[in-house]
Amino acid sequence: MAGQPRLRGGRAGGDWRRGTAGECRCLCAINRFSKKGKNLLLDMKKSRGRTGRKRRRKHLRSFKDGVNCSHKLEYIKLKKWLKERGFEDSNLRPAEFWETGRGLMTTKSLQAGDLIISLPEKCLLTTGTVLSSCLGGHIVKWKPPVSPLLALCTFLIAEKHAGEKSAWKPYLDVLPKTYTCLACLEPDVTNLLPKPLKKKAQEQKMMIQELFRSSKAFFSSLQPLFAENTGTIFNYSALEWAWCTINTRTIYMKHPHRECFSLEPDVYALAPYLDLLNHSPNVQVKAAFNEQTRSYEIWTNSQCKKYQEVFICYGPHDNQRLLLEYGFVAMDNPHSSVYVSPDTLLKYLSPLDKQRKAKISILKDHNYLENLTFGWEGPSWRLLTALQVLGLAADEFACWRRILLGGVTSARNEQQALDTAAKICQFLIEETQHVLLQISQLKREKENLKSQLALVEMLHSENLKILQKSAEILYNMNLGTT
Repeated sequence: MAGQPRLRGGRAGGDWRRGTAGECRCLCAINRFSKKGKNLLLDMKKSRGRTGRKRRRKHLRSFKDGVNCSHKLEYIKLKKWLKERGFEDSNLRPAEFWETGRGLMTTKSLQAGDLIISLPEKCLLTTGTVLSSCLGGHIVKWKPPVSPLLALCTFLIAEKHAGEKSAWKPYLDVLPKTYTCLACLEPDVTNLLPKPLKKKAQEQKMMIQELFRSSKAFFSSLQPLFAENTGTIFNYSALEWAWCTINTRTIYMKHPHRECFSLEPDVYALAPYLDLLNHSPNVQVKAAFNEQTRSYEIWTNSQCKKYQEVFICYGPHDNQRLLLEYGFVAMDNPHSSVYVSPDTLLKYLSPLDKQRKAKISILKDHNYLENLTFGWEGPSWRLLTALQVLGLAADEFACWRRILLGGVTSARNEQQALDTAAKICQFLIEETQHVLLQISQLKREKENLKSQLALVEMLHSENLKILQKSAEILYNMNLGTT
């Protein structure tokens, strides 16, 4: 059952400890290293020979490549728990990294074609796991059938509530306590998102709220399994945490449809330890469930040096998608782009244009009011096409189909589209700079929102770099036409 890993969030967790909060933990780790050595500088003075040079190289490598965390109790317990289920691994270590926070480092060099990890089926948490638990009988009996997603959410909440009694406790203990999916952001932070993303954030939150509302009766039916009131256990906060865990951390793994579930695709699997692997847009991997070994395997198509962080790729996603689905932003993401909202686009269509309504209707009917972007290579073809339609003169209007098919009407029309694109780009640059100032001010005023604000700040900073690059490209294109 092949499938690109749909993994997961917050740079392997959806909690931006792999970003801003991760940096804090790295600093703490470095402080611990200093204390452990009592005084690194003094240590260096004491031994300036070969042993001293080796020790210094070891310390520097720790700072550069990552701080090994495999000695921590939660990871010792997790590895022991996984070993009991058939997982053997001697090459990957949990570690804290400067740029990404928590992740996995390799203790040997990896070459293209090497196996990164092979996680036995017994380690995977799927709907099959849920049905074999005490929840299974209640799920089978419930009508209308619950979705696979809700079944997994319910299981996570129930197991977390079970605490020490949960068979999955070693895994639950390393899961993030909070997430930075857009649905989890505070309203003051959500309001600072780019308009198209803000709308999606609101839709995501409403979706979780609706899932909670529609699941209350099902949760109540589970009361015989719990001494405590199910309304207290299965509250909104618990469901939001479980939903984010599944949305940000699962791998794609297709399962046969079971009649006890709704018709929604059953394609989720939580993969302990494997889900510590962080995303990079610059690596390539192959991922699939191996029917022969009965394990989920990931193979790298990239090289990785000894003691460096091992990355996988969740897919060619831009930063808005990464932030929406996984709760993080990738620096210098080659797939990233800045979206132009329909409102912004139509500001540059004259209200006196007699074909105004017809032009808007054409763009709407042919889906040219959405996914209009600026990227690292300048304005997208879709954006320039939309601007060419909007810029058609009265005597050119009948040629709109030619433009949608990639044709040209006139040099004037093409130049006007470039000029308008440059104006929109400049408007978005100024708008982004204004938002960055707002974020900077809010970070000083609201200490409790600092980590969320830092995440949105990173998104806008990346957008600003893209817009500035697009502005430069448009300037050079205009030079070439004059």
